[in-house]
Amino acid sequence: MSLQEDHLQQHRKQEEAVEERYSRQILFAPIGRAGQERLAQSRVLIVGMGALGTVLANHLVRAGTGFVRITDRDYVEFSNLQRQMLFDEEDAREALPKAEAAARKLVRINSSVTIEPVITDVTARNIEELAADVDLILDGTDNFQTRYLMNDYAFRAKIPYVYGGVVSSRGMSAAFIPGRTPCFRCLLPEDGSAGGETCDTVGVLSPVVDIVASYQSAEALKILTGNLDAVRRSLFTFDVWHNRFYELKFPAPSKSCPTCAKGEYPALDLRRAAEVTTMCGRDSVQITGGQALDLKVWQERLSRVGKVTANPYLMRVQLPEGERLTLFPDGRVLVQGTSEPARARTLYARYIGM
Repeated sequence: MSLQEDHLQQHRKQEEAVEERYSRQILFAPIGRAGQERLAQSRVLIVGMGALGTVLANHLVRAGTGFVRITDRDYVEFSNLQRQMLFDEEDAREALPKAEAAARKLVRINSSVTIEPVITDVTARNIEELAADVDLILDGTDNFQTRYLMNDYAFRAKIPYVYGGVVSSRGMSAAFIPGRTPCFRCLLPEDGSAGGETCDTVGVLSPVVDIVASYQSAEALKILTGNLDAVRRSLFTFDVWHNRFYELKFPAPSKSCPTCAKGEYPALDLRRAAEVTTMCGRDSVQITGGQALDLKVWQERLSRVGKVTANPYLMRVQLPEGERLTLFPDGRVLVQGTSEPARARTLYARYIGM
């Protein structure tokens, strides 16, 4: 057999393997062989490898997305196992970084997909490096600060961003495409009303995670296979416990939106990014957010978490993990009991959710 014949034979075997592996997906007419080939050439970034992120990664890797970059700053804990589908007890015992633990599972699921785990906190300082070479950004996060960041980068770079959020028995998702839809800010302005309830303050049901991430994954497949006309033009929300389902049709892009109308992309402005400062000799980290905090509102929200004490100037809550949060009206949050910025950011996102 000549070298050319051997090459052709190997190529045919590879094509047959692809046909067999993705046969049911290829049979779905809107995708077909052409869509599967486009998917194999696609590159995505999943920000957050927790509840939503693990389900998103599982779907996209099994579907044959060519390159999947996964990011997370946290490590696996036993409290994650109820809803974060790629992790097991051994991951929690070893306290493996979530991105690394997920990558180990995903490689075994589909070795033909390139998985790139990045253990980092996605910020205005590094999002360009993480997202410059991808076709789509998928939201697996648990805080609005990072969502505004992903939205602003996506619209500046003119790539789609697929949002998802879960808390308690409620979930929501939407796909935002520059030039075709309004942006995330148009629907949820950065006016201090977003955030508050998180999975660590009111809990979350695992089935809600699967539903939201599945909707996100479906929108991702539409986008990556070139079926943009099939992408839902609405914010889909539901409550599985109370059997409520809503669909909010997208309005026109807001004329006052700093991203859509003015092209300012405020979350990318390093001067506005949340500042993290380690307090020398105090075993504390201060996080300065961009929004004021209503102490009365936060006292009610965080009273479910631990003992709260407050005065007109500040509010303190003792966390079950052992650390303590001190909130100030000007938006500052002091995380006491750790000197590690990454740990402080994790607790900030977990309980403040902004």
